[in-house]
Amino acid sequence: MTVRVVVADDQALIRAGLRTVLDARPDLSVVGEAGDGVEAVAVATRTRPDVVLMDVRMPRRDGIAATRDLVAAGNPARVVMLTTFDLDEQVYAALRAGASAFLLKDTRPADLAEAVRVVARGEALLAPTVTRRLLDRYADRLPGRTPTADALAVLTAREREVLTLTARALSNAEIAARLHLSTATVKTHVSAILTKLGLRDRIQAVVLAYDTGLVRPEPPVR
Repeated sequence: MTVRVVVADDQALIRAGLRTVLDARPDLSVVGEAGDGVEAVAVATRTRPDVVLMDVRMPRRDGIAATRDLVAAGNPARVVMLTTFDLDEQVYAALRAGASAFLLKDTRPADLAEAVRVVARGEALLAPTVTRRLLDRYADRLPGRTPTADALAVLTAREREVLTLTARALSNAEIAARLHLSTATVKTHVSAILTKLGLRDRIQAVVLAYDTGLVRPEPPVR
């Protein structure tokens, strides 16, 4: 299956470079380009790609706001944020907006292509421990959506347990050992959680666990 990609960046040279890198892979295809956030939403709406490579800083509408627009519109594309600077606060804001991954623009071509594949499969690109570090640091500081615990009412007691442990950066194997379940059963629970909550991937499930108060940020170690 070919992964369909939209590239959004305000610099034409960078867009051309990203297209060259991705189109050189037989399983990846760039189906559209955009030079700003407004155009990115329009192109992604028209082409319905699997993945959008989204620059953070763009005119008219930045990448984080554009990502929020795509998610609000129900666009199924997964978003990979691209930036020149590795800023934790920016990463967290992107994740809360609905991004599935975050890459620096100096990422090697082969790593960029693999990141697109990973995200298209619905897998997490950021390590769970990195995600938790970001959420512990910024969950109470940045404005954003504030869903209540009622948002989790559709989950069973077991699914809430699995979501809690997922948000605490445990892998499926570690959750299985903790709850005395098989890894396959944990995967089934994770899939059910994503479906019931209308989430794209595991990263978004972790963000929601923090936003609803199911998991609280841990105080910094002194």
